[in-house]
Amino acid sequence: MPTTIWIIIYFAAVSLFGFASMGIDKYRAENHKWRISEAMLFFFAIIGGSIGSIIGMHFFRHKTKHKSFTIGMPLILLIQIAIVIFLIMNPKLNITIQ
Repeated sequence: MPTTIWIIIYFAAVSLFGFASMGIDKYRAENHKWRISEAMLFFFAIIGGSIGSIIGMHFFRHKTKHKSFTIGMPLILLIQIAIVIFLIMNPKLNITIQ
């Protein structure tokens, strides 16, 4: 399987974890149960799940009043997009998409 497919699978899986973690944390908050830490929610975004985390925030209406999330999550996504564009556009790195 080409490397590009593995990369897509990785980002899809991590985004699914980010999305699910928002839903699980919302459920636990409403039911006064043990919560997922904000650090863990950001961890899923930083390792590549920012799209899923952002979608989960809005879908579950969770953490949408926290500036650290409403600014931080899109900022993480923009940084990740910039890194991908840099890696693709920098010919010295010799990175190709198959």
